[in-house]
Amino acid sequence: MTEKPFSEGVAAIFEVVHRLRAPDGCPWDREQTHESLRPYLLEETYELLEAIDSGQEAKMMEELGDLLLQVAMHAEIAAQEGRFDAARVSEAVAAKMVKRHPHVFGDASAANADEVLRNWEHQKMRESRDAGSEESVVDRVPETLPALAWTLGLQKRAARVGFDFASPPAAAASVAEEAGELATESDRDRVFEEMGDLLFAIVSLARTLKVNPEDALRVAGQRFRKRFAAAEATLRAEGRSFNDLDEAEKLRVWEQSR
Repeated sequence: MTEKPFSEGVAAIFEVVHRLRAPDGCPWDREQTHESLRPYLLEETYELLEAIDSGQEAKMMEELGDLLLQVAMHAEIAAQEGRFDAARVSEAVAAKMVKRHPHVFGDASAANADEVLRNWEHQKMRESRDAGSEESVVDRVPETLPALAWTLGLQKRAARVGFDFASPPAAAASVAEEAGELATESDRDRVFEEMGDLLFAIVSLARTLKVNPEDALRVAGQRFRKRFAAAEATLRAEGRSFNDLDEAEKLRVWEQSR
């Protein structure tokens, strides 16, 4: 039996997913729920981030498609439960974007990207108050994010409503202060707290310098991985390992692996 061909363009994946979850579709796809798909959504997001870092166009397109598949699955599950469908998802987010971009779709103005973000935050605060909510701006940052991304999100939200360092040097001074407190602390519980404060301050410094700390740390990790592998290969060729070296030799091998 020949299947009916699917539409072209964005609609194609939504039609495919609808067919997969039909009564005579795929048993695995039919069994999925919002909860069971959580790990796949997270996995596909990280794979997309890796594709973006790689700069490979074909890989990025593939991973964007995989992420779109997750959106289609969640929308189809909701539609089958009679709650909402893909069309309503698209219409709702389009309406939200129009409402939050009055400098594009209305008569407001925004001089630069920072002003756009401030206006965006104030608009969300108004929407929250109109809905009768008293939540803080930082309450809207999902705690399910990895700690580094969550911390950055908290700081960005606070900065948009005026709570921020005056300059990068001020943020750098905070890093130095927290590092000094950590270096002189001996109580284990306090060491834990001071380490958290230091990491939080480093995120603040990165943000004021307009550097994404997640990206910077990832690139630093990639540099370390390549350099360590090169040093390890050199030692392996000599029949040795880092365990065989004293501190001076380790430093020498490390410097030579640049």
